[in-house]
Amino acid sequence: MSKRTYTTIDLFSGAGGLSLGFNSTGRYKSVFAVEFDQAAAHTYARNFSHQIIENDLLQNELLDIDVPGYVFNDDIRKLGTVNLKADIIIGGPPCQGFSPLGKISPRDEHLRMNQLWQEYMRVVAQVKPLAFVIENVPELLKSREAVAIRTLAERMGYTVNYGELKAVEFGVPQRRVRAFIVGILGPHHPALPMPGTSRRSVRDAISDLPLYPETTNLDPLPTAGTDELQNLHFGRNPTEVSLKRYRLIPPGGNRFDLMRQAPEITPRCWLEKPTGTTDVFGRLRWDEPAYTIRTEFFKPEKGCYLHPEAHRPLTHREAARLQTFRDDFIFVGSKTQIAKQIGNAVPPMLAQVLAQNLARQLDRLSSEELKKDRHRMTTTAFNVLLEQVVTEIYSKPSVQVEVEEPSEYSQLLQSIAR
Repeated sequence: MSKRTYTTIDLFSGAGGLSLGFNSTGRYKSVFAVEFDQAAAHTYARNFSHQIIENDLLQNELLDIDVPGYVFNDDIRKLGTVNLKADIIIGGPPCQGFSPLGKISPRDEHLRMNQLWQEYMRVVAQVKPLAFVIENVPELLKSREAVAIRTLAERMGYTVNYGELKAVEFGVPQRRVRAFIVGILGPHHPALPMPGTSRRSVRDAISDLPLYPETTNLDPLPTAGTDELQNLHFGRNPTEVSLKRYRLIPPGGNRFDLMRQAPEITPRCWLEKPTGTTDVFGRLRWDEPAYTIRTEFFKPEKGCYLHPEAHRPLTHREAARLQTFRDDFIFVGSKTQIAKQIGNAVPPMLAQVLAQNLARQLDRLSSEELKKDRHRMTTTAFNVLLEQVVTEIYSKPSVQVEVEEPSEYSQLLQSIAR
């Protein structure tokens, strides 16, 4: 029996790390995406064979989407009704900040009115997919926003589960921790994937690349439709002082090694701060996973980004490998724009495990369930429900997150889903 293929909409898609992981399973196909950043939107369009829709062509009118195969490159709040039929909605809505549980700050009202997770849930209400997946930083799970998202979803007919996933436990050579909220339409309790047994190191990911890149330039994009790979293994032009600093940092070392051995070439701000962040100006170890790859991985002063052996920071190709992007994935933009796309992405390998796990659960839905009317909501109806939930959640002096640790029932579901 052939397995089902599920269509996806990716909101706040970035370069497409989530979509790449989902598509890599062979079980999903992207039909639409929304991304505000122009370079990232073009990266998504290039890799998923979509076309770009830019709002300046719309004369600021809300766009009514009903055609698949596009990336809306603008603010999601300018997106009108989404009439597309899709099985899954995925994405990582950015949050300007979180409202901590049990605490109300002067900025809570500002945050409440400006959180883009509301736009994500608006599209969920309009499309009414079989399931949705939200990705974000772990702090989300201890916020009022998480409670509001869960409450909204449940009142729209979804059963919700959420928790943290450690990327290193799913084959990603990186100590990255992300939060996921998963909802499935109907009384079907979603299970997050169980950690695997394979562990990958920095050596596994990048040891085949030259220790020292041959160029410092970003080459022109490969011609579309060819098998030509993009050269992202380019270096920088460090000063002699920077090189001296690099040479003093051993594998697993950091700025404190520099401060101890050569205070005369140590930045003054570090000398005046003898304690604090330990990964700054750090050097990776070959046989351990990397620390979290952020958007400025090419700057050693921003984190643990020195190559395990070579006296230089990571290249864009090495960072993309540590994020588990395939070498045939094409990034559009400048060096800085590409670095931002790499650092902000969900590791595709982590997304792939999540997608496989979700597909196994959706495969158990009967044909009759799939044919049921999903009762899509109008924007007006959603706004009424949103106002009710937001007022209810944010008016309470404290609220509780019920799903913090997996219950025995949840663990049983997870073992079945594997």
